[in-house]
Amino acid sequence: MERIRKFKNYINGNWVETVTQRTFEQRNPAQLSQITGQFQNSSEDDVQNAIAAAQAAFPLWKALTSFQRAEQLRRVLDLIVRRKEEISTIITLENGKILSDSVLEVESAIKEMDFQINEGLRLSGEIAPLDLNGVFAYTLKEPLGVVSIISPWNFPFNVPIRKITPALMAGNSCIFKPASLTAQTGCFLAQMFEEADVIPGVLNMLTGSGAEVGDMMISDPRIKAISFTGSTEVGMEIQKKSAANAIRTQLEMGGKNATVILEDADIESAVSAVARASFACSGQWCTSTSRVIVVNKVAREVTEKLVNATNSIIVGNGFDNSAGMGPVCGTAQVETIMKYIECGKKEGAKLLTGGNIISGQGFEDGCFIEPTIFAEVRPEMKIAQEEIFGPVLSIITVENLDEAIEISNNTKFGLSSSIFTNNLKHAMKFIEQTEVGLTHLNLMTSFKSPEFPFGGIKNSGVGLPEAGKTGIEFFTNSKTVYVKHI
Repeated sequence: MERIRKFKNYINGNWVETVTQRTFEQRNPAQLSQITGQFQNSSEDDVQNAIAAAQAAFPLWKALTSFQRAEQLRRVLDLIVRRKEEISTIITLENGKILSDSVLEVESAIKEMDFQINEGLRLSGEIAPLDLNGVFAYTLKEPLGVVSIISPWNFPFNVPIRKITPALMAGNSCIFKPASLTAQTGCFLAQMFEEADVIPGVLNMLTGSGAEVGDMMISDPRIKAISFTGSTEVGMEIQKKSAANAIRTQLEMGGKNATVILEDADIESAVSAVARASFACSGQWCTSTSRVIVVNKVAREVTEKLVNATNSIIVGNGFDNSAGMGPVCGTAQVETIMKYIECGKKEGAKLLTGGNIISGQGFEDGCFIEPTIFAEVRPEMKIAQEEIFGPVLSIITVENLDEAIEISNNTKFGLSSSIFTNNLKHAMKFIEQTEVGLTHLNLMTSFKSPEFPFGGIKNSGVGLPEAGKTGIEFFTNSKTVYVKHI
């Protein structure tokens, strides 16, 4: 019988068990009989210990120069680069995404970390002339103190790196809670900090339920900021609870991302991008394309090509090199996604392909769902309005660009969008009127680069966006200084 690996919390540079001795298990979504690990089911007392450790470490970390902090974080980065394959394997084991996508996630995290380390070295204030002789004025950027990092299971390595690096480069100390579904990835990240000999207490990692651990991480007055990625419902609760203590929030939440395809688009390119953005990671990217809004003139061609592209996707275990899509991340996801598929059928949408749980040899022990496409979808349907977070794509037909923009914007979300067209006038109109935090021309909705901010508007995002220059700005206070020297 295979021995179950047990993982501990990382607090003040030590690996410790929860004070309650409670644990929980997680399983491989491609093979539910395989337990991926046993983790600490932390309590409020554990959070108290983590906050105390972070508070004690904060003055030491703040006192370092940005170059000294960068030196320690680059040791972490070097370890990540050297152990990329090992990290990728853990991600696929826990999340289920195909191994090549896990490798891409780690490579993206490496780029994010490198960029934010350098942003920390460039972090500076400003000066401006005053209408007052003998007075020199400037601003300083200062750290906030102890900050909470709460990360999701869909990008269990990239997102924590994107949050933790700017927080630490700005001089803060961190409490980090990875998603329970992908807790081992979070433990491995903490291990990199231990091996790199980063000052103890600068990063503290706890596993456990959001209801217990997460609640204190967002409401304790010693916490100065929260960076969260997850569902809109949870994000809005964080916003309410953190407001009581005026805790700063950075919330990256849900999306209902649309790709618009006009008659003058490169149809092959558009279909390829939509298929990738809809079904990579089983549609579990926050930037996944979940709606295709296509003009009638090319709707039939686009639909046929999309169905063909979707039917060519091989679903299987993420470690199978032939697989183009793995399982969804757990039984709860299966239940939710299947409810939406049934809802789409009842509302009158036309199921073109997929729509079933995959069973049979090799699939009987996993969380596999067929990549699914609905046509004849009306904009008001639930499958066109609510975030499904699974491999379900809705096709909506329109007469023109104006109608496409109206439907694209007619949701409570505003994360990402895309348009495929070779008409510059149409492209610029869409770019100006689309209500999102990031948009694209002739690119999939999920494309991003670490040099630029990443975040949504409306119910998709609150606070300064992650990544880019705003990534580190969120974790700083600005102090204005006036010096009379005459």
